[in-house]
Amino acid sequence: MNEENIDGTNGCSKVRTGTQNEAALLALMEKTGYNMVQENGQRKFGGPPPGWEGPPPPRGCEVFVGKIPRDMYEDELVPVFERAGKIYEFRLMMEFSGENRGYAFVMYTTKEEAQLAIRTLNNYEIRPGKFIGVCVSLDNCRLFIGAIPKEKKKEEILDEMKKVTEGVVDVIVYPSATDKTKNRGFAFVEYESHRAAAMARRKLIPGTFQLWGHTIQVDWADPEKEVDEETMQRVKVLYVRNLMISTTEETIKAEFNKFKPGAVERVKKLRDYAFVHFFNREDAVAAMSVMNGKCIDGACIEVTLAKPVNKENTWRQHLNGQISPNSENLIVFTNKEESHPKTLGKLPTLPARLNGQHSPSPPEVERCTYPFYPGTKLTPISMYSLKSNHFNSAVMHLDYYCNKNNWAPPEYYLYSTTSQDGKVLLVYKIVIPAIANGSQSYFMPDKLCTTLEDAKELAAQFTLLHLDREHSLFSLDLCRRIWRK
Repeated sequence: MNEENIDGTNGCSKVRTGTQNEAALLALMEKTGYNMVQENGQRKFGGPPPGWEGPPPPRGCEVFVGKIPRDMYEDELVPVFERAGKIYEFRLMMEFSGENRGYAFVMYTTKEEAQLAIRTLNNYEIRPGKFIGVCVSLDNCRLFIGAIPKEKKKEEILDEMKKVTEGVVDVIVYPSATDKTKNRGFAFVEYESHRAAAMARRKLIPGTFQLWGHTIQVDWADPEKEVDEETMQRVKVLYVRNLMISTTEETIKAEFNKFKPGAVERVKKLRDYAFVHFFNREDAVAAMSVMNGKCIDGACIEVTLAKPVNKENTWRQHLNGQISPNSENLIVFTNKEESHPKTLGKLPTLPARLNGQHSPSPPEVERCTYPFYPGTKLTPISMYSLKSNHFNSAVMHLDYYCNKNNWAPPEYYLYSTTSQDGKVLLVYKIVIPAIANGSQSYFMPDKLCTTLEDAKELAAQFTLLHLDREHSLFSLDLCRRIWRK
């Protein structure tokens, strides 16, 4: 440890020596009975705790902690996190100098304790003026594999991945929206552990590895968000995928109404998937069991409960490569796999932040159409007189953001390149004239898109997140993502 560190207990700025640090940690170990070891750049407290029998806690029991003062250690941190429940393991990331690296992972014995820690300790003032961030941490066991020949079947991809990597459990392959006999050119490979997935990624990532004569793309798959059981018990919307593009909302509604006429409230279909809204949850659950695996217009459909999304986090997740039209802004449900190859789903909504202040998120504006009767009185208005929840796209939100800050509109500059397979790839550079002479003269995402609309939307999302950086937990998500990789 460092010979000198700052003792931040109760906000003091008193220097304490390395000996005092060690004494404080020894006192913590003696009081709790936990062991502590330091290895591979992290210090582990517990894992397992005294008297623990059986396997480690399941996924969903660990939280990520960021923005920890660099001179704060387990003797101060553990008592804070023990308030939420019994700690199975506390891992503090350490520098060679003896300071911590500003973040840690805390594994509780139950998911409920982890959720309580997030609710009570996220944005907790750990020292005067120092606020920590706490969010869920999940071991990623899934890789995204791109540039797969579209004629390959699931069994062929599974066999091939088992040949070239170890620990493969399953592969997830989605049929093409236009030709159900082909895949979409990518797959998700599930491994038995995060370590197995990491070793496979290390082997495949250089970019020279080929499958069936094709150079494949490899990256971490963006993990599905886990939704607590209490929330899922209230869901009365079904997610239906693998539909034919030609299948209409009317056909879907009629098919799902067969088991109980009038049970379906409405259907929202986008491309080859849909959200089916029911009046009652019981009818939704019953319809799921009846309709899963059935054929509609010749396509065998898959039906699951739709997962509500944490709307504030989905924008930050978009920086990790997700880009899509908004599939269901009324409910904002996940399960969508088409949005981007790296992700199994999720769509963006924007927390309202103007002039650096976080305003309460207004209710979503329902996205639907109404009859326009002759003689209906219309009043001219400016888009800037509307509330932010009337806007669906990041492009509109950015324009609105600039206007509310009395800035000139954002300027978009389009650039292109060509992929290895000859596709034209696009990216926008955005200049905000009002701040162009500041610390950042322009904003440009590190992802390329195949369509103009997606490129513009991604650039706007990227710009909004960076404009809002001081108030965002995105840096925490990024640290966690880098660590897990």
